[in-house]
Amino acid sequence: MRTDETLKARAREMRANPTPAERKLWLLLKGKRFEGVKFTRQAIIGRYIADFAAPSANLAIEIDGDTHGGQVEYDAARTSFIERQGYRVIRFTNSEVLGDIDGVLAAIADALAAPSPPPPHPSPRGGRGNWA
Repeated sequence: MRTDETLKARAREMRANPTPAERKLWLLLKGKRFEGVKFTRQAIIGRYIADFAAPSANLAIEIDGDTHGGQVEYDAARTSFIERQGYRVIRFTNSEVLGDIDGVLAAIADALAAPSPPPPHPSPRGGRGNWA
């Protein structure tokens, strides 16, 4: 599936203008600095952009700012979609990242140590092969 050019442009813009919380966490995650795991920022997963993702660990990290308070249903749908792509999603608030980075890193380490979720089931209409 080809990635939407508008989505790619939006991800580039978000990478160029991170929030203070995103900038702080990225400095600790980039370049395999944390647990030797490669993280990407503003990672496109289907039709959504995750703040951070570690594809090898099937982990997506979301940092929710003040604007997320009124979009509970949107965030739930987005989380559900990303999970159906085989990722585990963990969320933090801006204040958690800015005020308790050690706690955030401990939670990320716990998520990395947990077993990965099972792979998503193929679409019955578009999948190939015989999946059990």
